[in-house]
Amino acid sequence: MRIDIITVLPEIISGPLDHSIVKRARKKGLVEINIIHLRDFATDKHKNVDDYAFGGGAGMVMTIGPIFRAIEALKSERDYDEVIYMSPDGDKFDQKTANSLSLLKNIIILAGHYKGIDQRVRDYLITKEISIGDYVLSGGELPAAIVADAIVRLIPGVISDEQSALFDSFQDNLLAPPVYTRPAKFMGWNVPEILLTGNAPEIEKWRHKQAVKRTLENRPDLLEEDAE
Repeated sequence: MRIDIITVLPEIISGPLDHSIVKRARKKGLVEINIIHLRDFATDKHKNVDDYAFGGGAGMVMTIGPIFRAIEALKSERDYDEVIYMSPDGDKFDQKTANSLSLLKNIIILAGHYKGIDQRVRDYLITKEISIGDYVLSGGELPAAIVADAIVRLIPGVISDEQSALFDSFQDNLLAPPVYTRPAKFMGWNVPEILLTGNAPEIEKWRHKQAVKRTLENRPDLLEEDAE
């Protein structure tokens, strides 16, 4: 899989994507992540990529020219399944979306900045808009890194125990059940006996029951979505 991220602040994205599972996936050649500096596609000597909004108003707007040239340059080399714009008013990012995106071959993620991007980019160049939550950050760089991380860990071979990802929170609209490790007894706080029995079928029943219980207590909306 290939993920190309277009940004005006590449240093913000490069750090999170150069560690842990994502770093190992890149070293294994299971995913290629390229960070494209939008200013490389500016045509003026100052490498400007923003300007004042028509009609006035506070804040600067990312101009269409550099974004268009960056996307066209990438498209001239390969076909892309999605061109994604990280936006606070996009579709809410969830595990189902991560699952579907992980099946694609090539995607572009545009990290917005300033007051936003020229609407014509959204109208004519973007195929999908994603939000990571109902709040506003300084830019789309961290959201782009989050989306990339969520996608990469689902690619076959990235996680050594591939079954692990299937039991993450939000798979099947359930939160993950409690997990424990050694020691079995600590300060009088004990691990549930069922987990020490070695009875795999009963342990799985317990885990499912705990997942449903935790979801009902913390995120009942997930179960309501599943029932629809």
